[in-house]
Parts: sequence; C-alpha cells; structure tokens
Amino acid sequence: MRRRPLHHPPNLHSFVFLFSACASFARPTQGRALHAHFLKSGFTFDAFVATSLLDMYAKAGLLASGRRLFDEMPQRDVALWNSMIGGYAKCGELEKAKELFDMMPLRNVISWTSMISGHSQNGKYEEAIEVFVRMWEEGEVRPNEVTLASVLPACANLGAMGLGERIDVYARENGLIGNVFVSNALVEMYAKCGNIERARRVFDELGERRNLCSWNSMIMGLAVHGRWRESLELFHGMRAREIVPDDITFVGVLLACIHGGLVAEGRHFFGSMEKEFSLVPKLEHYSCMVDLLGRAGLLKEAYNLITSMPMEPDSVIWGALLGACSFHGEVQLAEIAAEFLFKLEPWNPGNLVILSNIYASSGRWDCVAKVWKLMKGKQHKKSAGYSFIELGGSMHKFLVEDRSHPRFKEIYALLDEITAIMKLLGYVPNLDLQVES
Repeated sequence: MRRRPLHHPPNLHSFVFLFSACASFARPTQGRALHAHFLKSGFTFDAFVATSLLDMYAKAGLLASGRRLFDEMPQRDVALWNSMIGGYAKCGELEKAKELFDMMPLRNVISWTSMISGHSQNGKYEEAIEVFVRMWEEGEVRPNEVTLASVLPACANLGAMGLGERIDVYARENGLIGNVFVSNALVEMYAKCGNIERARRVFDELGERRNLCSWNSMIMGLAVHGRWRESLELFHGMRAREIVPDDITFVGVLLACIHGGLVAEGRHFFGSMEKEFSLVPKLEHYSCMVDLLGRAGLLKEAYNLITSMPMEPDSVIWGALLGACSFHGEVQLAEIAAEFLFKLEPWNPGNLVILSNIYASSGRWDCVAKVWKLMKGKQHKKSAGYSFIELGGSMHKFLVEDRSHPRFKEIYALLDEITAIMKLLGYVPNLDLQVES
C-alpha cells in the first residue's frame, strides 16, 4: 500500500486494523513504529484509532505509553476508558484500574467485567465478589455471560456457594446458561464448594456442548471428592469420544489414582503422558506421583522419582515425601526432605514439627530436643488462621480474636451469650484434645 500511495493511500481505517493486528499478535515494536508513522502522516486521532492503539499498548504491557495516549486525548469514550482499565487490571495494577474506574463518567458492562476479572485473575477473590455485588445491587448495568464466567471462579475459590447459586438462577432466567463458559464455571464452582451432585447435573446438561475444560473440571471435581471410580470412568468416556486430554486432565486422573490407591494405574497414566499424548509432565504431575507412591509406602521409589526429575522439585513435592515419611516412620528420607524444605520454606515451622514427630515416633529424643531448640532459636511463628463466612452474597473474613469487623461487638456479645447457655446446659470443654494445624 505504501509503495503505491497514489492508488491506495493509507487512511484511518488502515491504522485501526494494523494496531489491532499488532495487539492480537503481540507485536509492540511494530505497533510503536506504526504509531510514529501515523503521527508523521499528519493524521489526528479519533475514538476508534485511539482505542485500537491503546488496546495494543495495554495488551503488550506498555502501560506508561498507553496512559500518555489516554491523558492526551481531549475526548474519551467508554471504550477508551475500558481499554486503559483492562490494561491495568490485566497487569495486576488494580489500584490504578480502580482509580480510573471510579473516575469514569459512564460505565458499561465491559467496565464492570474488567474490574471483576482483573481482581479474580490476580487472586483478589474477595474484591472481585465485592465489585460484582456492587454492580448487581446498583443495577446500573446487567451482568452478561462474560461477567458471570469472571466472578464464578472467585466464588469457587472462596466457597461462596450461596452467591454462586444466585448466579446460577440468574443465568437460567436470562438465557445465559447455554454459554459453555458460564456452565463450565458453574461446574467448577459447585465442585469446589462441595456440592459435587450439582456440579454433575450442570455437566450433564452441557451434553454435546462440553469442551475439554468441562471434562477436566468434572474429572478433577470427582477425584478431589474421593469418587475416583467415577472420575476414571469419566476419563475413559472422554477418550471414547476421541477427546484428546491435556496436562490438566492428567492431574485429575492422577488425583483419582491417589484416592483409590491405584499405584499401577498411576504409573501407567503418568508414563502415557509422553508416550501417547506427547505431554511433558509438570511439577503437578510429579507431585501427584510422589504422593501416590509415598502413601503406598514406596518411599525409595518416590525419592528416586524426585531425583530423576528434569526440573527442580518444589516445596509441595518435598512436603509430600516428608508427609509420607511421617506416616511410615522413615527417618533417613525424612531428614533429606526436611533439609530441602528448610531451604525452600525457612518461614514454615510446620516442617520442623513434622520432623520432630518422626524423631519422637522412633524414640530419638535427642533429635527431638535439637529440633525444638532450633525452632525456639529462630522464633518461628505460625501465620494467623482465618475463616470466611458468606452472608447475603458478601464474604466476611475472621481471624482469631479479630476486632476488624465493623460489627465485632455484636459478634462477641452473641458468642458470650452462646457460651453462657452452653455452661448452663452443663457443657464442659475437653481441654485434653488439642489439634495441631
């Protein structure tokens, strides 16, 4: 086009397509060059060109360049605001995203969804739910299928099944349940929240619309719930339909083998990953195998597998071996595992406690004393445990002796009242029962 400018001179639409292409194929260098060429050609930005260029900068993570363009625009439409907010959210700069979101003169469903998905994808599940509930209650815009598929993973990770059920009802009433991403998110949400039967019903409703994600969520959900036979049956049913599994599928399959104590089957599935499906096992798969072998008492085989790994084993893998050594009273391998864990997790006193218990069970009290002396010298402290309680679609977080909740006085007053009633009824706590968490 540039070689024949008289016949086909570039126009604004040309640059919109080019900026979009650079965004789609992650070509920020070409995008910057096109930006410079656009300015040298004497064109002025309109909303479409600016949005496509800003989207390119945002997807490439060049947020400073994107923000300069955003600030220079005299007129900003909703799409331009959404591109900048989406860029910040995707890169984890949620405070800047929120700052712009609160400044927006007009929001649409994309604006809200960008904030919800940004928080959810960055592990800020409480905040994701808070934004969704605010959106729902204000009624400014109605959630669409992308919104629901963005908030349901947050519900799954926090165990907010009450809100998830309300979203399920909303999806059915508004014809959104037919969207495979919404249904997949519901399967995962119900499975993670403990209602595996509801998860299976949604999975069955999908019928021929099931994709690999649908199968993976259900296989994993059944395995985690200890229903290993159904999980493996589902895997074989998936293969009968000629659906090719991925690495996530095999995590679920190996978890099923762990719950069923199926060592030979686990070895077979683990070996088939590369042989049959050209899938290179990842840390998660090695972790499952170490857990499977360790539970079966095959500690040396588990240790040999760890030493043969093509990547460095992480704390989960060494922790699985240490746990197995604790169960089977294996001191030598426990010391090796603990040594690696002390380097990987110097802040975690739980590993020292497990090692101490292994020494104690084998009568090595001198080693027990050394471990406890080491713990005392390092002044290890456990992280404070906390609980989530869902009420009216909102999540409430509580720590031990927590006074941060706005209604803590009412909560403690009610607890005192319950305690008094328990005493009147003759309840006496058993102080001999202590749980090490």
